[in-house]
Amino acid sequence: MEKKLLNSPQHSDENQDAVIAEMFLNNALLEFKREKIRKEIDQTLQDGDKELFLKLTEELKKIS
Repeated sequence: MEKKLLNSPQHSDENQDAVIAEMFLNNALLEFKREKIRKEIDQTLQDGDKELFLKLTEELKKIS
């Protein structure tokens, strides 16, 4: 039976893969939120809703 040590390269690689996967997912989620807000901003421009436009642009600034 093969023993795996906590500091073994396999464990480190698994942690690194998890970190990379989490970074990828966080980036994808952030880009999804940005695109959603951009579409909502476009709609507010068409509707002439200045108050909502200002709110959404501030929200977009916070996550960009």
